[in-house]
Amino acid sequence: MKGIIFDMDGTMVDNMMVHHRIWQQVLKDLGLDWSIDKVKAEIHGVNTEILKRLFGDKYSDEERLEISNRKEAAYRDYFKSKLQLIDGLPAFLEQLHQANIPMAIGTAAPADNANFVLDALNIRHYFKGVFHAGSVSKGKPNPEIFLKAAASLNLKPEDCLVFEDSVSGAATAKNAGCKAIIVTTTHSKEEFAHFDHILQFVNDYTEVRIDV
Repeated sequence: MKGIIFDMDGTMVDNMMVHHRIWQQVLKDLGLDWSIDKVKAEIHGVNTEILKRLFGDKYSDEERLEISNRKEAAYRDYFKSKLQLIDGLPAFLEQLHQANIPMAIGTAAPADNANFVLDALNIRHYFKGVFHAGSVSKGKPNPEIFLKAAASLNLKPEDCLVFEDSVSGAATAKNAGCKAIIVTTTHSKEEFAHFDHILQFVNDYTEVRIDV
């Protein structure tokens, strides 16, 4: 692989259960009293698209954006004292950097959340491209975000390896024509059994085995 594309939530930082719990409370406030398992299964992608899918036209575009912003502010406030990269990732990023392997980020998170991670952890300099919910017209599993990430590296998608944690993200990589490695912070290996493009499953980056 000539380039690496990282998802962020659950892939670079182990924060997905925080997102799930906050979504659970937000949905309860909006009238949907869902179990955490249902939230994990159903809530993925761009926030405003999620709200549109769940509630149709009940909320205006402006109201969906306000709900999304409120949810993400709650996440950042809760997670800021716990923010750290997944084990092994700092060394792995530096290894890739020293080997001149270009890297990009393709996350469904809003821009404020991407900036929150990149700037608080001082890792922005590793990435040639950073793409978030505001960068695309269609969220995951539409491949747009990974296609843009690959283009920012001046590479074809099939020459890029994607790191992901979610089933939706794995589907995005497949739709883009990329191979993938799955970090099992959020989902079990068995949930990815229907994919044929996954090279490896890892608990964290100390287990990653690729030649650079």
